Amino acid sequence: MIYKLIITEKRTGYVWDCAAITEKVEYTTERTGSPGTLKFTLIKAGDISFVEGDEVVFYADGQRVFYGWVFTKNKDRWGVIDVTCYDRIRYLKANASYNFYGLTAGEIIAQIAEDFELPISEIENTNYKIPSLIEQDQSCIDIINEAINQTLLNTGTVYVFFDTPDGLCLKAASNMVSDVILGDRSLVTDYTYKTDIDKQTYNSVKLVKPNEETGRADVYEAYDSDNIKRWGLLRLYQQVDGDMNEAQIKERAEATLTYYNRRLRTLSLESIGVLGLNAGQMVYINIENLGDIDLAKYVLIDRASHTFESDKHEMSLDLYAI
Repeated sequence: MIYKLIITEKRTGYVWDCAAITEKVEYTTERTGSPGTLKFTLIKAGDISFVEGDEVVFYADGQRVFYGWVFTKNKDRWGVIDVTCYDRIRYLKANASYNFYGLTAGEIIAQIAEDFELPISEIENTNYKIPSLIEQDQSCIDIINEAINQTLLNTGTVYVFFDTPDGLCLKAASNMVSDVILGDRSLVTDYTYKTDIDKQTYNSVKLVKPNEETGRADVYEAYDSDNIKRWGLLRLYQQVDGDMNEAQIKERAEATLTYYNRRLRTLSLESIGVLGLNAGQMVYINIENLGDIDLAKYVLIDRASHTFESDKHEMSLDLYAI
């Protein structure tokens, strides 16, 4: 593969292509909660100089893989430098307080992005207005994730928040479908398959709304009696905002139960690398005799890690909610 690792030093305007002195590059994306991360190791050579905050762009075979900024440098006595870079979602780790009423997740993202002077590229309309979202002294990325999660639980649609060189994006995972096929006969070199009802499975959802008139809480519950008999009672308990009416709460309880009332299947695989395959996308997986199922369907990439070294490109994927 042909690589370019371009570092632009803001102070001087000098541009360095460090690919020739770089040993290994790792690029990681996660579907929720984390910025895109580029890590690389280079050997100090010539008059190359860069500091934290300088711009980094990484290309593989002419395709732009990462755009972001240097955040950490770690140099040993032999001139070997370990560098960590993040995309602009890193700036949303800052804490803030917001009171949002009747806004979509996209409108919430747009408001936060404006406040932090971050550009927007593409924001899909979720067509769901969150009755209220009140957050005090929380990281902005957590506030955005909560807005996306509430949208998921009320609509059943998975939305993905991510960064591109042109700006922040919000898109439905169903609109980010890759044409790549991965399987035991196509690119995949190893995999681990897991089923569980341990952490993200619930067969009972209890939503509680404070009632100022009675001084007590109004309780709304949705449950699956068959799965309670099968697994035991696995209850999700949440307090909802006072601005939600009874119909909205009942609808949310049913939608939440629909989402969580299942045995969770996850797949982690190692594969020959495919450029452009990142967290939040849907990819077709074809693996026969995968434990209790034959898997031949599109699944969601929860985490993607690409490793580039010499002519070798490998990737590891965590696939969610199979």
